[in-house]
Amino acid sequence: MRIFRLFYIIFIALRFGLDEFILSHTKLKPLQCVINTLLFWRNKQVARGERLRLALESLGPIFVKFGQMLSTRRDLIPADIADELTKLQDRVPPFPFADVEKIITSAFGKPLTELFSQFDEVPVASASVAQVHFAHLPHGEPVAAKVLRPNIENTIAHDLLLMDTMAWLLQSISSEVKRLKPREVVAEFARHTESELDLTLEAANCSLLGRNFSDKSMLIVPEVHWDWCRKEVMVMQRMHGTPISQCDVLTAKGIDIPKLAVEGVEIFFTQVFRDGFFHADMHPGNIQVADDGKYIALDFGIMGTLNDTDKYYLARNFLAFFNRDYRDVAQAHIDSGWVPADTKREELETAVRAICEPIFDKPLKDISFARTLLSLFQMSRRFGVIIQPQLIMLQKTLLNIEGLGRELDPNLDLWKSAQPFLTSWMSEQIGWRAIVKTIKKEIPHIAKALPEMPRLAHQFLTQTNQAEMDLPLRASIDKLIEAQQQQAQWQKRLVVAIIALAAIEIAMVTSTFFMH
Repeated sequence: MRIFRLFYIIFIALRFGLDEFILSHTKLKPLQCVINTLLFWRNKQVARGERLRLALESLGPIFVKFGQMLSTRRDLIPADIADELTKLQDRVPPFPFADVEKIITSAFGKPLTELFSQFDEVPVASASVAQVHFAHLPHGEPVAAKVLRPNIENTIAHDLLLMDTMAWLLQSISSEVKRLKPREVVAEFARHTESELDLTLEAANCSLLGRNFSDKSMLIVPEVHWDWCRKEVMVMQRMHGTPISQCDVLTAKGIDIPKLAVEGVEIFFTQVFRDGFFHADMHPGNIQVADDGKYIALDFGIMGTLNDTDKYYLARNFLAFFNRDYRDVAQAHIDSGWVPADTKREELETAVRAICEPIFDKPLKDISFARTLLSLFQMSRRFGVIIQPQLIMLQKTLLNIEGLGRELDPNLDLWKSAQPFLTSWMSEQIGWRAIVKTIKKEIPHIAKALPEMPRLAHQFLTQTNQAEMDLPLRASIDKLIEAQQQQAQWQKRLVVAIIALAAIEIAMVTSTFFMH
């Protein structure tokens, strides 16, 4: 099955003339001439961007996702191709309404008319994995119903198997590719794809993101109607907004575009560093803007997560970069294990400085990310940078965010916009706030362990092996004394922790009182 799928991909690429993207190099032009002669019947009068879009649509959802990501990278691809690929975000051909009705009826065991008082047959959006219809619940509330495409699981499963096979082949023949961990990257992508194929998981993602931004001060997340959610169907609050790509419409509505760009950066870093849970598919088709200037998030199938260690080292790298402390950037890479432990810090520091200095303090419009990415790739090869699969989604989202920022406000200084937030976040991780947080977190564990200390000491003594039992009595007494000392030390720590916590909270309350 994988071989047939590979042949099909090659067939589609040749059918739409995509060989010109691959064989345009001078040394390969003779091969392209041969292909053009053999496939003379191809219609290459159609613009190259449109041919690429049609090919990606023919190949299926995973390739459409790739095209969606490319559409935000106008600094990396020609404008005509980027313009055409933006159509992948909301113009994927819809599947028939008869299939929609069949899927919903099968999922709920009820006819469509009992579940909704009104259901629009024409979808409002059609994406690679699902499409969305506007509807009304029985009591009249307007909602948006998302329905999976028929047989989408099999299609994606076959593509993932093919990707895994290609990754295995590549890392088998190249040690350089093996260092990039292609199979782990495919596995990470497959894991995130699971949420898109089970809409109850997407609904859960939506609910969690909504709780994280419950104040709705900058980001609005639709509420989920759980009684109308199944694996194949997700029903949520209907949102009203303007697609973020329509800057002219937003300006006409009085939206402050530069402010919108800065708030977008803050929302992203809040998701990543405060929550460790972020929207990882932030192309323009998934983001709208309300009339009051707040962001509206849509499509929660692909979400990224980071643990505390990843967040710490990422923030440390960002802040070191903002402060032009390239030595700490290099040291953070070594400490985190992202480069081999025997890497020479001074050499890595020099390489990072050579890449970062040319783009520092420049607005997005003056930064060539194509040249920067090429330099980063060359540096990673030189120093053996170890790819972190758990950061793949973050890297992809960073590309989307930077692309959106470039579209909204080319004069946006991405670094200055992010620095205040990261500085505040790091102070919470290593300052007195971190001490308070740690004390609050550890007190329950200390309190729980304290009454058990005598029993634990007794178990330690009674479970000593026979050889230790033959030791002089003095050794056993020393162990008992040590256990008692440990118990006393735990008691002292608990008392100090409680006193410190009480003092800090009293100080905070007092300062708040005087401020008001």
